[in-house]
Amino acid sequence: MEEWTESPSLRVHMECVGASMGAYAAVLEPDEKDRWVVCGLLHDFDYEKHPSAEEHPFVGVRHLEEIGVDEEIRNAILGHADYSGVARVTPMARALFAVDELSGFIVACAKVRPEGVSTLTPKSVKKKLKDKAFAAAVSREDIRVGIEELTPLMQGVDGEFDQTVHIQRCIDAIKELCYI
Repeated sequence: MEEWTESPSLRVHMECVGASMGAYAAVLEPDEKDRWVVCGLLHDFDYEKHPSAEEHPFVGVRHLEEIGVDEEIRNAILGHADYSGVARVTPMARALFAVDELSGFIVACAKVRPEGVSTLTPKSVKKKLKDKAFAAAVSREDIRVGIEELTPLMQGVDGEFDQTVHIQRCIDAIKELCYI
């Protein structure tokens, strides 16, 4: 990640996605938490050098294959880009898609608050989601679809699952990073 990515904000994004992936691994595949975090950390590592839809995430995934990163992680990274044509069939792939845009949105919300993420609530995030001008580049549709795809996996895993629970889980994971 650090070899390919110089942008501090992109690194923060990947770290937040990694933290959120770790939170989902803890309930869906606890023995695989490290792999899930790696998936989150690497999902955009090629974006700075290859931002076009023709290259990202394809260039990065080819590199990951060359260095021996396993197929599940590579497919999840491909699946986080709808235009790749790779279906999100594994829990890892569905979680990555579900936390990617939301993690970025949570960071945007935290940046406009004096206390950062420490006092951020799902209610505040949902209010900002309705404001189309706020963090306009974040796809609200991807957030919605991500929650929809993750819901069947989460039903009955650790209580009720909905948008609020998803947002809270990601906020809590990002809070643990301590610098947002």
